[in-house]
Amino acid sequence: MNLEYITLEVNKICIETGQFIKSHVEKLSDQDVVEKGIHNLVTFVDKESEKRIIEALTPLVEDAGFIAEEQSELPRSDVYNWIVDPLDGTTNFIHGIPLFAISIALMKKDEVMIGVVYEVNMKECFYAWKGGGAFLNGKPIHVSGTNKLDNSLIATGFPYYDYSLLDPYLSLFKDLMQTSRGVRRLGSAAVDLAYVACGRFELFYEYGLQSWDVAAGVLIVLEAGGKVTDFKQGNQYVFGHQMIASNALIHSEFTYKFQEHFENETL
Repeated sequence: MNLEYITLEVNKICIETGQFIKSHVEKLSDQDVVEKGIHNLVTFVDKESEKRIIEALTPLVEDAGFIAEEQSELPRSDVYNWIVDPLDGTTNFIHGIPLFAISIALMKKDEVMIGVVYEVNMKECFYAWKGGGAFLNGKPIHVSGTNKLDNSLIATGFPYYDYSLLDPYLSLFKDLMQTSRGVRRLGSAAVDLAYVACGRFELFYEYGLQSWDVAAGVLIVLEAGGKVTDFKQGNQYVFGHQMIASNALIHSEFTYKFQEHFENETL
């Protein structure tokens, strides 16, 4: 399997689909928005984008299955599976906030082999294939060289349905406000991870995540020289609904601080 070739084909699919998404930014009405869960929104643009992506991906890897946000009924494979988020940052999209992305990963069993995150508004295509390094619009990228939390810019996300860890989460947030250069909440985990990979953020952490939010970004961070763990410092970050992704240099310092706030929680 030629991972580089397939990755570049996925890039093209993302760019073409991104044009469709962008063309509908100012055309949405309230009738186009459906609440599929508590504060979990979807539009016809999400659904149509996913259909287009799946149709284009299908011939690239024979017999590959799909783990897709909007079509959970699609068949999965025992070996290769595409993991697709057609529009990560739907709430931003609905409100006209120009930060949302397409996220596509290819997994071989439990290993991510290809990851592509396309931020539609800036036309930035972040991508990686296993063992091939990480890139942004054709140029190699690497995580930042910052080695102290005090000099770091942190990204996070806020839960919209699972508030079981809210108290320690807010306690850590308050701590980081005082011990880092700041904490940002952009509204797209895929973009947060891409920004860690290219050095814009030093670290990203969140819980309540889904595989389609993070699978592509995880590989991009790792191939850019970063480190990814779950909250317990394990490797259940694609399907474990929680993660810490960093430039590797501040991972231990952050983890120590994290454990201080979550020591009494079941993670």
